[in-house]
Amino acid sequence: MNATPEPAWSKSSYSGSQGDDCVEVAVIEQAVCVRDSKDVARPHFAVGRDGWSRFVGFLTDV
Repeated sequence: MNATPEPAWSKSSYSGSQGDDCVEVAVIEQAVCVRDSKDVARPHFAVGRDGWSRFVGFLTDV
């Protein structure tokens, strides 16, 4: 049985050095995973790449 490798999580460069109020993202084959950087033991959620692109596009238009 092959184990699924842990995604490579990254935090925004805009995150403060205190580590509060941040999310981390990891790009996997079919999705972008999002988790709370303050509680990485909690489950993450995944968004399809198209949905993530639309979300990021919306943020850049704000």
